[in-house]
Amino acid sequence: MAKIKIKDMPIGARVCSPGSSEAILTGDWRSYTPVVDKEKCINCLNCWMFCPDNSVIIKEGRLEGFKMSHCKGCGICAQICPKKAITMTEA
Repeated sequence: MAKIKIKDMPIGARVCSPGSSEAILTGDWRSYTPVVDKEKCINCLNCWMFCPDNSVIIKEGRLEGFKMSHCKGCGICAQICPKKAITMTEA
């Protein structure tokens, strides 16, 4: 399936085809970007559990980063982080 950018979507960014989440690059919608301070991070993985876009990258049980092609910048990861290791910066 070809990747779909926001500018190619119908007005209202309607997603009309089921199973298309890999093709739709929702990261284009982002106004804020999550940034992790790995010194503060305790790898509780709350960010991964609560991310509505499956944008948190975990490797070997540790937070590796974020899939920016799908992260919409909602900030749930920053809000749920018990150590405030994730901050949101303007994209």
